[in-house]
Amino acid sequence: MSRIRRLSESTINRIAAGEVIERPASVVKELAENAVDAGATRIEITFLDGGRSLIRIRDDGFGMNAQELALAVERHATSKLSDEELIRITTLGFRGEALPSIGSVSRLQITSRARGAAEAHVIRVEGGVVSPVRPAAYGEGTEVEVRDLFYAVPARLKFLRGERAETLEAADVIRRLAMAHPRVGFRFINDDRVMLDLPAQVDLRQRLADVMGAEFMANAVAVDAAREGFSLQGHISLPTYSRAQTNMQFLMVNGRPVRDRQLTGAVRGAYADVLMRARHPALALFVNCAPELVDVNVHPAKAEVRFRDPGLVRGLIVGALKQALAANGVRAAPAGGVAMAQAFRSGFSPMDAVSAQHSFASQLPLSGFAEESVAPLARDEMPADYPLGAARAQVHENYILAQTADGLVIVDQHAAHERIVYEKLKAQMRGNGIARQPLLVPEVIDLDPLSVARLAAAAELLEPSGLVLEAFGAASILVREVPAMLSGAAIADLVRDLADEMEAVGSVATVAEKLDHVLATMACHHSVRSGRRLRPEEMNALLREMEVTPNAGQCNHGRPTFVELKLTDIEKLFSRR
Repeated sequence: MSRIRRLSESTINRIAAGEVIERPASVVKELAENAVDAGATRIEITFLDGGRSLIRIRDDGFGMNAQELALAVERHATSKLSDEELIRITTLGFRGEALPSIGSVSRLQITSRARGAAEAHVIRVEGGVVSPVRPAAYGEGTEVEVRDLFYAVPARLKFLRGERAETLEAADVIRRLAMAHPRVGFRFINDDRVMLDLPAQVDLRQRLADVMGAEFMANAVAVDAAREGFSLQGHISLPTYSRAQTNMQFLMVNGRPVRDRQLTGAVRGAYADVLMRARHPALALFVNCAPELVDVNVHPAKAEVRFRDPGLVRGLIVGALKQALAANGVRAAPAGGVAMAQAFRSGFSPMDAVSAQHSFASQLPLSGFAEESVAPLARDEMPADYPLGAARAQVHENYILAQTADGLVIVDQHAAHERIVYEKLKAQMRGNGIARQPLLVPEVIDLDPLSVARLAAAAELLEPSGLVLEAFGAASILVREVPAMLSGAAIADLVRDLADEMEAVGSVATVAEKLDHVLATMACHHSVRSGRRLRPEEMNALLREMEVTPNAGQCNHGRPTFVELKLTDIEKLFSRR
């Protein structure tokens, strides 16, 4: 007797459901995508009990006739794909698995009326058992009801999270689909409460504001680039506007919301030297290309894609995002000044101000400062091409106070100079190469064997950055040349930090990204240190350099280099407005 046998159709459907329908949000995703593919302009989602009791999707799309309804619940029956078009997929769905998979683990009912048809029809599927198509009363479009999800496979219910978590996951699916298709209106109702109401928009910027908030738009810059058949559009946040999670990153490929490691890795690479570690930018990016240049048939959930030329796409994203950020000059997040004003408002009393005045006067080297070196300027005399104003004082030997035409700026001198040095090193690298200075006596630096091995392996990579070194035994590194710009820097500290940096970067980053990390580390060691007193002309020279340096709003580690407080905010602190 053969031990091999054919599985029943219902068992096959339940196995397929395990791949396609992981949780209530998966049902929402599949059904809402079907509605978009059907040409809907309005989609309403109703959610009860975290999706366990009811998931209902209503749309005003093309609808289906009786024959199409019967075929729709059969496995691998689809109107979206012919046998010859698997490499030219232009719709969100294409496998024909969703409806039969849902019907095999729930009580499914589909009511639909095709456009122009005289009557509607309904079909039911319970635990994989299909009932005949029957006439029904319904307007044009389609309504899909999914009740008692996973009742046919109760073990799956144990793996679901709480009601709130499942609801938020489903709402996020709709947010991402709404971002990808701004011309479609979406409404998400949970337990009779409207959680999302996103009307159809002609202007993508308005949909961005609806989904991500007006604050994001105030802190975002536009991206628009193209290369060899690929285009990239969207908006990305300033580095000073970041989040602890990636939940505000929306990535779309040919209108398909994706969570793709290759794309998120490219975003990480673009922000590598302007964003603090463990922080993530907010963004919405739309990648478009010919269908044959990308494979979306990678995973049952269709959340991942594979590009024919992944290096080209990564280069496009990294280059476009870096260019957009660099072109933004010294702009910092507007929220910074507001936060500073709130901090002053909540933390200062009049007596605090008196105390601070005495401390300020006793600590700052102000002798001859305002009278001679930096003469006071009237507001209408402030040069228009000085966005960061004129230096007025140095506080705690670390922060420069500058007066602008309409407020004041506080600059972190070390962070600002670090960015300036870093950008100069990068410019030298792109030009004739970084000038080197041979050491009269090569410096021997003792390290642990792993660090020595790591640096020795990276010696060829480090050479273009102006640092020439070699292993000197198992536990030492010999430094022969250093970048001329770093003359006088503590070479031993620099090399130790580089060893740690090379370990952190790992093997995923490209050569260019690794070199950027190297240059960033070098810049940190050569910058004006905290605690150094600066003369007025040095402070003003730093401000002028910041104004012409790309990405000057944040240091190499992503910290802001300055915050701005408008005069109107200052006047509010003293109740003058």
